Amino acid sequence: HWLVGDKTSTRGGGVLAGGLALKSRSHTARRPQVDMERETPEAAPPPTFLRGEEASSGSSSARARFERLIRRVQAEVCAALEAVEEGSGGGGVVFREDAWTRPGGGGGISRVLQGGHVFEKAAVNVSVVYGVMPPDAYRAARPDAAAGVEKAGPVPFFAAGVSSVIHPNNPFAPTLHFNYRYFETEAPQDAPGAPRQWWFGGGTDLTPSYIIEEDIKHFHSVQKQACDKFDPTFYPRFKKWCDDYFHIKHRGERRGVGGIFFDDLNDHDQETLLDFATECAASVIPAYIPIIERRKDTPFTEDHRAWQQLRRGRYVEFNLVYDRGTTFGLKTGGRIESILVSLPLTARWEYDHDPRKKKYTNFLSLYCLNYKGAAIF
Repeated sequence: HWLVGDKTSTRGGGVLAGGLALKSRSHTARRPQVDMERETPEAAPPPTFLRGEEASSGSSSARARFERLIRRVQAEVCAALEAVEEGSGGGGVVFREDAWTRPGGGGGISRVLQGGHVFEKAAVNVSVVYGVMPPDAYRAARPDAAAGVEKAGPVPFFAAGVSSVIHPNNPFAPTLHFNYRYFETEAPQDAPGAPRQWWFGGGTDLTPSYIIEEDIKHFHSVQKQACDKFDPTFYPRFKKWCDDYFHIKHRGERRGVGGIFFDDLNDHDQETLLDFATECAASVIPAYIPIIERRKDTPFTEDHRAWQQLRRGRYVEFNLVYDRGTTFGLKTGGRIESILVSLPLTARWEYDHDPRKKKYTNFLSLYCLNYKGAAIF
C-alpha cells in the first residue's frame, strides 16, 4: 500500500520534496520508482507552484485551494513564532528561507529558525509536487475504483503539504509537530477513463518533557473543538490513531501525549475534508502559542535540562527508527539536511537510565509507559 507521508523536504531518491514521502506498508514490496524532475533553487518563492489553469489566482480547484492553505499556514505560524521571539528579547532571530521549483511545475519552501531565545529549532516547510508513481499506489488507494485497470501503467500524481516541528529551549515548554497534506492521482497513463483518486492526511501532536495538566488539557481541547465542528467521531478516532502511531516499540513508550492523526482520509466529500484540514491547520497557533507564552520563561536547573535532553533522545529514536517518511528518505538517498530537519539541535542518552531515581523527572516516563489514551483528557 503506497502512501504519502509527513516528512520534510528531501531532494531526490524517490522522496517528494518539502513535506511528503512515498512509503510502502508492505515489507516485501519493491522500492518505489518515482519519476520527478530535479529542483532549481529560487531567489524568492513564486506566487504559485501550480501549473496550467490551476496557476490562476482565482482557481477554485482543490489543488489551488490547498496550496493557498499551506502557504498561508506556513506564513502565519512563522510570523507567530517570530513574534514570540521578538517579545522575549530574541529580536533579530528570524526564519531562514529556501525556495525551489521544478521545470514542469511544483516546488517548495523550507523555513528554519535556529538558536533563538525561545526556540532552539523550528522548521515549517511546504511543498507542491507533480510526478509519476507505480500503478500499485493507484490500486491501493481504493481497490473498487481501480477495477478494470489491473494492468494499467504508471500513474501521474499531485501532492501538497505543510510540515513543521518546533523545539523550544525551556524544558517546561513542549515540542510541537504538525503536518497537513493532500494527495491526488490522475488516471493511469494507459487507462485514460479510470477515475481520479484523492485523500487527505495530517495531524498535530504534543511532546512535553514535563507533564503539566493545564497545558495538555488546553492542547487537547483545541483539537477536540476543531474535530467536533465536522464529526463527533473524529476526535476519539483520530486521537487513538495518534496514540497508536507515535509509539516507540523498543521502549514500550509513547513519544508524547498525543493529539490527532489521520491518513488516507476520503470517507467524506472532498469539500468537507478540505474544510476540516483548514480548521485543523488553523488550530495550531491557538493550541500551542498560549502554552509557549506560559512556559518559555519558567525557571529551570541543569537537572531539568538534562531530563529534557533524555526525552529528546526518545524523539530522535522514534523519528529515525519508526517515522515512515524519515526512514524512507534515508533508504532512498534523499537530501539529508531536509530529512533530518525535524530533529532537535541537542539530545542525550545515558546508559541504564532509571527515571525513578531522579526527582526532577516528574512522572512523564511512567505516564508514557502506562498511557491508555485518557489519563489526562
